Amino acid sequence: MIFSEQKVAQIAAFFLARAEGSLPNLKLIKLMYLADRESMNRFDVPMSEDRAVSMPHGPVLSATLDLIKGKRGSAEWSSWISPPSDNEVKLARELQNFDDLDELSRSDFSVLDSVWHQFGHMNKYQLRDYTHKHIPEWHDPHGTSVDIDPKSTFIALGVGEDLAESKAQDLRERRALARKISEFI
Repeated sequence: MIFSEQKVAQIAAFFLARAEGSLPNLKLIKLMYLADRESMNRFDVPMSEDRAVSMPHGPVLSATLDLIKGKRGSAEWSSWISPPSDNEVKLARELQNFDDLDELSRSDFSVLDSVWHQFGHMNKYQLRDYTHKHIPEWHDPHGTSVDIDPKSTFIALGVGEDLAESKAQDLRERRALARKISEFI
C-alpha cells in the first residue's frame, strides 16, 4: 500500500464524526496512531501506511500530523477536514453516512470502532499520558522526532523477536515496492 491522503482524511473523518464534528489536534493524532497500531496487531499492516515517529508528546504519524497542522496541503484532506484553528480540527462537511468513507474497509471500521470505544472518552492529555506509559515503542526524543521501527511495535504487541523482524521486513519491502510503483503512476 501507498500512503493515501484520502484514506487518512477518511480515518480522521471517522473519529471527528464520532466526536460530533471536532477534536483537538493532539487527541486526533493519538487516536490515529492507536488505530495504526491496532491494525498492525490484527493484520500486520498499519491502516494509514504513514511513517510512525516518536515526538515529545508521544507517538504520531508523521505525514498525517503535517496534514492536521496544515503544514502539508492536500485537496483530499481538505475535502473532509477543515483547516486547524486553536489546535483543533473539524469536519469540513457533514458526514451523512459512514458508507461515504469509501477508502475504509470493514476491517478498518472494526479497528476504528475498537479504538474509539477504548480511547474516545479520554481527553487529549489522558491520551498523551497513556501513550507515554503504555506504548513501549515510544521513546522520548528530547525535543526532536525519531522513527519508530515497526519491529519494536510488533515486539511491544507481544510478537517474538524473529517474527517481529520478519513482519517488519515485509512492511519495508511493501513500502519499497509501493514507492517503485508510484514512480510509474
